[in-house]
Amino acid sequence: MVDRKIMHIDLDTFFVSVERLTNSKLVGVPVLVGGTSDRGVVASCSYEARTFGVHSAMPMRMAKQLCPEAIVVRGDTEQYSKFSKDVTDIIRGCVPLYEKSSIDEFYIDLTGMDKFFGCYKLATEVRQKIMRETGLPISFALSTNKTVAKVGTGQAKPNGQREIPMGSERGFLAPLSIKKIPMVGDKTYELLRSMGVVWVRTVQEMPVELMEQVLGQNGGVIWRKANGIDNSVVEQYSERKSISTERTFDKDTIDVKMLSYLLVSMTEKLAFQLRSEGSLTACVTVKIRYSDFNTYTMQAHLPYTSLDHVLIEKVKGLFDRLYEKRMLIRLIGVRFTHLVQGSYQYNLFEDNVEQLQLYGAMDRMRERYGEDAVQRASGMGLRNRNFNPFKG
Repeated sequence: MVDRKIMHIDLDTFFVSVERLTNSKLVGVPVLVGGTSDRGVVASCSYEARTFGVHSAMPMRMAKQLCPEAIVVRGDTEQYSKFSKDVTDIIRGCVPLYEKSSIDEFYIDLTGMDKFFGCYKLATEVRQKIMRETGLPISFALSTNKTVAKVGTGQAKPNGQREIPMGSERGFLAPLSIKKIPMVGDKTYELLRSMGVVWVRTVQEMPVELMEQVLGQNGGVIWRKANGIDNSVVEQYSERKSISTERTFDKDTIDVKMLSYLLVSMTEKLAFQLRSEGSLTACVTVKIRYSDFNTYTMQAHLPYTSLDHVLIEKVKGLFDRLYEKRMLIRLIGVRFTHLVQGSYQYNLFEDNVEQLQLYGAMDRMRERYGEDAVQRASGMGLRNRNFNPFKG
């Protein structure tokens, strides 16, 4: 059996840590990052705030009730993305293979590096280099697979490190809460708890068939993770630069109302793709090709987002500025660039909890029934007009 060496890195309370670098008054006090009104959501909170029971994705109103003395800071996604990129660049220059799983988490495969360095020594040097060059606190764990390394990082926090050697994985996991195992969310935890399963050790002692009977295929995956078994590989990271869509009309058109319907529909689908991939965009481009084949584009920058209503407004505004009246249009397109990954799928710095919940419900319906299952009325106009303007 190959003794794999997988390192998991987590930037501790990342948003809070970035804010503290620019405002020393936030150091050592409870901090909440997110939408600043009572209708906002907590995107990140300091360890001082967590002692009061505050956690991420909690409504800001509730968080402030639990911790009245907390300082609330509106998030700055551009700043967080910059620091995330800085960390990514450091890691890229230090290791042969890494996977960026979110804006503040990384997996690194150091297998075989012990021929040249001690893997734990190398991992320690990577951590120290990141802290030295960015000023950010960071935790890591080194083990034989991604699951144990990730759980180990959680146990090493805050701002710590540890190694779980080959052969000790089950023993390390056994005394922990089953909630520590990736894939065990609140609903799964409540179901397992109703069965008397609270600790990882209990799952380790259960037959895998019982877990599969209760939870289906996921039950088998959770059982293997609880036993320290995870053969998934570290996938080489590559930054996706853009997503786009365009439509060519079978017949050139000046039907502005139809074009508006189409732009809304196209933007909705791209925004859903962003959220499905856990990404945000900071630049929107609209493209028009006229009947004489002359093609024009116009772009605009905006704060990082993946929310339909923000992107639709920007797309429609660009189209209105770009479109020359009384000219027949052959093609229109929409493109999102300057993409960044995020562990949050929505912009948690928005001040509207209900709207975020609505997007979540709409996306779940799309995932289950298809991307056309839910649409804005302004995007359904194409269907209502019984109009199919596309080639192919």
